[in-house]
Amino acid sequence: MKTILLTGASGFVGKQIFKALSKSNLRIVPVVRAGKESSFQSQPNVDRIVCSPDIFQEGTDWWAEQCKGIDVVIHAAWYAEPSKYLQSSKNMDCLIGSLNFAKGAAIGGVKRYVGIGTCFEYDLSAGVLSTDTPLNPLTAYASMKLALYMGLSQWLPEQSVEFAWCRLFYLYGEGEDGRRLVPYLHKQLAKGEAVGLTSGKQIRDFLDVSEAGRIIAEVALGEQRGPINVCSGVPITVRQLAEQIADTYGRRDLLKFGARPDNLVDPPCVLGIPNYSVTEKIS
Repeated sequence: MKTILLTGASGFVGKQIFKALSKSNLRIVPVVRAGKESSFQSQPNVDRIVCSPDIFQEGTDWWAEQCKGIDVVIHAAWYAEPSKYLQSSKNMDCLIGSLNFAKGAAIGGVKRYVGIGTCFEYDLSAGVLSTDTPLNPLTAYASMKLALYMGLSQWLPEQSVEFAWCRLFYLYGEGEDGRRLVPYLHKQLAKGEAVGLTSGKQIRDFLDVSEAGRIIAEVALGEQRGPINVCSGVPITVRQLAEQIADTYGRRDLLKFGARPDNLVDPPCVLGIPNYSVTEKIS
């Protein structure tokens, strides 16, 4: 029976990874901010709970101790507050803390490391993004994620640790911050209030976060290495997405396209090409 350590287990993506892992015969060690442990205490798959006031301030020795007896780690924690995270200096803290974590994991005897990246690491001007697409991050968030990927992709294999890197695209679903697009649409439509939107012509790759969690869990239990696009591979415009949600309320009339100006630096198309392969299916 494998033991998997999961950081960010109480977060938007981490919760879904935990749910998926819980369906398999595994021991899970969730790592959470102090005060968030109560939701994991009665879970049958939980081996133990690791708490910290801030995991990105923990050192290599601390992580090496936490990683003793761990087979696989999934590092889903990162600073991601909407409207702030893209250029925040906290991304540097996350990078430094994540490097300490990786060093501790290798010392502790971990055999497989799964990191969480972002589609924003790519040169988005390409539009359709495969793992062979050139990289060109334009924000602090994407740059620090890419720096972690570049460093660990070279260093971890030299420590006999398998390395996989899951690049997330546009996720939505359970637990999503209310400031993001999909919750905003539901909130306004449920109240019968107008929804101010851009033209909605942007093509995006949307994926339910529960499906993303399942994919990441399967990657962790599998053997695939290197960068992996966690995406749907299905193009849809923001307008089409908004109309689909509005149709569940019967209120397309509330969608006010063009009420907000288009972001001139917003790429017209961000579509992923899935490349994940599954060796152990989670039902």
